[in-house]
Amino acid sequence: MKMKNYVPIFAAVAAVAGIGISGAAVAQIRVGITVSASGPGAALGQPQMQTVKALPKVIDGQKVSYIALDDESDPTKAAQNARKLIAEDKVDVLIGSSLTPTSMPLIDIAYETKTPLLSLAAAAELVTPMDAKRHWVFKVVPNDDLLASAIMKYIAKTGVKKLGYIGVSDGYGEGYYKALSELAPKLGITLTTHEVYGRGDSSVTGQVLKIIATNPDAVFIASAGTPAVLPQKALRERGYKGPIFQTHGVSTEQFIKLGGKDVEGTIYAGEVFTVANDLPKSSPFRKSPEKFIKAYEAVHKQAPNIFGAHLWDTMVLVEHAVPGALKHGKPGTAAFRSALRDQLERGKNIYLNNGLSNMSPTNHNGYDERTPFLIKVEGGAFRLLKQ
Repeated sequence: MKMKNYVPIFAAVAAVAGIGISGAAVAQIRVGITVSASGPGAALGQPQMQTVKALPKVIDGQKVSYIALDDESDPTKAAQNARKLIAEDKVDVLIGSSLTPTSMPLIDIAYETKTPLLSLAAAAELVTPMDAKRHWVFKVVPNDDLLASAIMKYIAKTGVKKLGYIGVSDGYGEGYYKALSELAPKLGITLTTHEVYGRGDSSVTGQVLKIIATNPDAVFIASAGTPAVLPQKALRERGYKGPIFQTHGVSTEQFIKLGGKDVEGTIYAGEVFTVANDLPKSSPFRKSPEKFIKAYEAVHKQAPNIFGAHLWDTMVLVEHAVPGALKHGKPGTAAFRSALRDQLERGKNIYLNNGLSNMSPTNHNGYDERTPFLIKVEGGAFRLLKQ
C-alpha cells in the first residue's frame, strides 16, 4: 500500500482547460468537483483530480457523471466554478475545494442554491459553528482541533514545555494555531511564537530565527503539501536539532522526497489511510484504504495518496446517502438535493480513509478520538508511531 508521488498529465491538462470529466451522457446523478489542481495547492488538488477517474460510475442503480474543474488555488475561481457547476451543469452535489481559502466562498453558494457541499479542506470553521449556511456543508477531513488534541497530548507526554509555532497565513494555519493555543495551557505547554508565512513564499528565514531565539523544546509547523517542507528545512539549516511536529497536511510522498533527511523523525496526527498497512489485518479501519487503492490502481497502475483519498471518501458518504435520498426525489430535482443533504447528516459508522464517520445535525465532520493516528517519518516512509 506504499504511496507514490506523481504529476498526472491528463488531470493537469483537463483541469487547466476546464474540461469536464464525465461518465455516460445519460447519467442521472451529477457530481460537480472543483479542486486546486494548479497553483500553491496543486500538491493536494492534482491527486484529487486524478482520483476522479477511479470514482464509482453507478450508485444504487443510478449512473453517475463527474464534472471536475481546476480553481487554480484561487478563491474567486473556486466560486466561479461552483456557480457554473450548479447553474449550467445542474449538479446534485458539489465537492471542493482542496484548500480552506478556496472552500470558504462555497459555503454561501451551497446555502443560496440549496446544494449539498462536501469540502476537501481541513479547517473546522468550514462546518463550525453550525448555522443556517453550514447546514448544507459537510467536511471529510477531520477537524483540526481533533487532530491537534491528539498530537498535543503526545507532545506533552514527551515532556515538552516550550513549543515554537509557525504556520501558513490562512484559515488552515490559523485554525491550528487557535486549537493549539487553547490546548497548550491545559497541558502545561507554552507557545513561544506565532509566526506565519504564505503558501507561495520562498523564504522563512526571519520567522525561523525568531523561533530559535525563544529556545523551544520543540517546534510545531501548521502547513500542508510542499509548502510544509520550507520551514522544516530552514530550521534544520539554521541548526535547530529539537523535535519538529507537523499536521496531517504533510501526508504525501512529495513531502519526504523534497524534505529528505531534514524531515526524518517528523511526527504528526493523521488519517488511517497513510498507515493502514501497519494495522492488524483484522482491523476494520483497513477496509476503506484497501478498496480505494484497488480501484485507483486499476485505473492508473500506481498507488494514490491521502489527498486523493479525501475525494474518494466524499463519494463513499454520497453512496451511503443516495438510497435514502432516492425515496424522496429524482436526481436533478430540489427534492433529491435536499434529501441527499438530510441523508448525509444521518450517516453512521462509516469507515473511511480519514477515520470512522458519524454525522449528526450538530456535527458535519463526524469524527471522534478513534480517528487520529500518530504517524512518524521513519526510514523515508510514513509509519505508525510505536508508543
